[in-house]
Amino acid sequence: MKDLVVIGGGPGGYVAAIRARQLGMNVTLIEKDAMGGTCLNRGCIPTKAYYRNALAMRDILNCNEFNIQVENASFDMKAARQRKDKIVDNLVSGIEKLLQTNGVEKIIGEANLLDKNHVLVNGQEIETRNILLATGSIPASLPFEGINLPGVINSDQLLEWEEIPAKLAIIGGGVIGLEFACIFNSLGSKVTIFEYTPELLNSMDNELGKRLRVFLKKQNITVHTATTVEKISLFNDALLVTAMGKKGAVESPADVILIASGRKPYTEGLNLDNLNIEVSESGFIKVDNNFITNIENIYAIGDVIGGHMLAHVASEEGIAAVEHMAGIPAHIPYHAVPACIFTIPEIASVGMSEEAAKAEGIEYQVGKFQFAANGKALTMGETDGMVKVLADQNDVIIGVHIIGPHASDLIMEGTIMVKNHMKITDMIGTIHPHPTLSETVMEALLDVHGKAIHLAPKR
Repeated sequence: MKDLVVIGGGPGGYVAAIRARQLGMNVTLIEKDAMGGTCLNRGCIPTKAYYRNALAMRDILNCNEFNIQVENASFDMKAARQRKDKIVDNLVSGIEKLLQTNGVEKIIGEANLLDKNHVLVNGQEIETRNILLATGSIPASLPFEGINLPGVINSDQLLEWEEIPAKLAIIGGGVIGLEFACIFNSLGSKVTIFEYTPELLNSMDNELGKRLRVFLKKQNITVHTATTVEKISLFNDALLVTAMGKKGAVESPADVILIASGRKPYTEGLNLDNLNIEVSESGFIKVDNNFITNIENIYAIGDVIGGHMLAHVASEEGIAAVEHMAGIPAHIPYHAVPACIFTIPEIASVGMSEEAAKAEGIEYQVGKFQFAANGKALTMGETDGMVKVLADQNDVIIGVHIIGPHASDLIMEGTIMVKNHMKITDMIGTIHPHPTLSETVMEALLDVHGKAIHLAPKR
């Protein structure tokens, strides 16, 4: 009998399997496709590979700022896809090697739950003490006319595209849609975004979405918020998006239309109904604080349970789940989960937004610092954006929000502060190297008390 069968080899599943082996468990990991899950194969890593292409192209097109002249620059999408695939393959191979060296049994196949102690895969029945469901999520679709027309695709399909569309329409102004918008705009597409809600990135501090919209406009990306797509049709050998916005009907022609309307849990073949495993109205598996379903030895983590649908959160949940199996208390600091969005400029956030603080009746103070006042940002030619810090009335840092260059790297300092409930005074006197972007974080912290050095005094 196995101690644990993990179903799903994504960042939640494979990390959980390795941690379980470290704890002495006999583990089998079942994955129906490739190790690494959506993040590695169809999400985080492939998009970041293309994101790097986009940044390089922007550097070339803007090189006059640095007194460099380049003529006849071009981009090869097919070669970029090959580069992306090579990076993914290398990382997949690395995970497989880690599983092997840690003694995790790996099976490629689609798993079916027979009961709480038996899993069927490739005709083989595996008996186990515990089961961990880490099956992740898949792109969600939308129920309007024309959704199945050729050229209407999801994010998985766009990653395999081998040419740059002249006109790209994106339905959905969330993380996925915005990242692809910035990538393909930088590579030469005319991009139009349709978003149903009044503002971009409603789940984050609202100021981030408002500032991003300004920066997108500077890049000639068209954004329609508070806009409902009614249908997609064919028009003059192209696609046409018809929508209704605040000022009436909106029509936008496109060569390719990306449906970026979020993701939904993947539970196909698990036989949840037969085992009476409880799910929410949206199909997410319900778990308790230890990631246990209503069946005592069946656990679930990651995207399939909803919440923070992020790779790094899935990994931490996987570790916490197997440690609970081993009798080790585990706690995940959900109040300090960093989120990063690879738009241009980057966005990163941790902790409470202003809107969340207001909703909970928390009195707070705000400090801000603009990248335009930072020496390193000026030398880089990347001055769009700011660092924003929230602290409660006891000076405890409750939120850090960044839009600007390398926000995804800078947010880690904010994560440490929020996780450990640090105060502004704990950070004052911490020497930040000069000239660096990290100085913006310190200046924003100082600005909470109106003491930023490189800002005019607050009135």
